[in-house]
Amino acid sequence: MDNMEKMDVSIIIPAYNEERRLGTTLEKVYNYFKNTGLLFEIIVVDDGSSDGTVNLVKNFSIDHPEVKLRCHLKNKGKGAAVKTGVLSAEGDIILFTDADISTPIEEFEKLKKAIDDGYDIAIGSRGIIGAEVKVKQNIIRRLIGIVGCYIIKIIVVNRFSDTQCGFKMFKNSCGKKLFKEQKINGFAFDVEVLYKAVRNSYKVKEIPVEWLNSPESKVSVIKDPLKFLKDLLRIRMGF
Repeated sequence: MDNMEKMDVSIIIPAYNEERRLGTTLEKVYNYFKNTGLLFEIIVVDDGSSDGTVNLVKNFSIDHPEVKLRCHLKNKGKGAAVKTGVLSAEGDIILFTDADISTPIEEFEKLKKAIDDGYDIAIGSRGIIGAEVKVKQNIIRRLIGIVGCYIIKIIVVNRFSDTQCGFKMFKNSCGKKLFKEQKINGFAFDVEVLYKAVRNSYKVKEIPVEWLNSPESKVSVIKDPLKFLKDLLRIRMGF
């Protein structure tokens, strides 16, 4: 990149064994931002995948130089992958999105408007008026989500209706500061980051977005809720 040019936006995509669906995601994200006129980079963080995720990204990046790859030698967790991406991002704004793009990339505009309006952070939400959940999770995952949201509000932070939607945007300086201090490597990292954002008086806007559940979720309904609860207690107790 020319030293005189400023990167407008960095898109972080954490990936763990995403060979089957990441190619389609990269095509959609790349094509969307190529048409915006923004100067962008897409940073895929491979979190110790054992499939062909790394080779897929390397091959895609040959003809798409905006796509960059960061690798963890072993699996550390989604929070660790997002942290690696954010800390290497050069864009004025930083967006992270899930590899399955359950929230369509076109929802970027809604979050960007909030940033343009002066907010430091904009988070996609499935839990407020205006959100469209077009493909729902099964009943077990929905119940776990409802209970989890209730527990988050009691134990850590009660300002948000949905902390776990994988579609969040940060001003660069704000994102770098929060993720540099991040300690949770698992799925509760979103809660930790938002908890610290509130404590640091950052302006956070919750935005209703469209969302489609992916049947290939990496979240275990047995192991992950227990680890999530443990991490919430760590956050609340200051580690």
